[in-house]
Amino acid sequence: MKSSSLPIGEAAARFGLGTHVLRHWEDAGLLQPERDAADRRRFSDSDLVRIAVIMRSKAAGMSLHQIGVLLDEQAPSRHAVLEAHLADLDLRAAEIERARAMTEHALNCRAHDITTCPRFRVIVGGVVEGTTIWPGDSPTDHRHGALSTAPRGDRRVAASTR
Repeated sequence: MKSSSLPIGEAAARFGLGTHVLRHWEDAGLLQPERDAADRRRFSDSDLVRIAVIMRSKAAGMSLHQIGVLLDEQAPSRHAVLEAHLADLDLRAAEIERARAMTEHALNCRAHDITTCPRFRVIVGGVVEGTTIWPGDSPTDHRHGALSTAPRGDRRVAASTR
């Protein structure tokens, strides 16, 4: 990577961000750009890497607090925070798989109004009742095969890490 020292406007533009975002992340302790003689921020290559890490982490659902712990090599709770985030990602991945299965069912269902399909109503009914019933939950299930019931994950665990 070519050595850089960018003013805040150029650093923000490189990532498609507003300058206020970089200032906010600095206020939150995630960035510490050098200052020039006129006290203007100058973003180094290391700062640009940190911005990329922050953006990727936010896209993965991490809070600014969690990102701060991730970027702090001295944080004693780093492993606990990252393990909790991995558990949250696992829950989200399972939800995405269920949404995919529901969408595939809707795509392949013969009902013109999906809400009138008895199988689809069972799927949605399980969500309303607090259990998840999805065609994709069972490895033996295929499109219109057997349905399975799986308990929903405890979302308080995921929510507590945000």
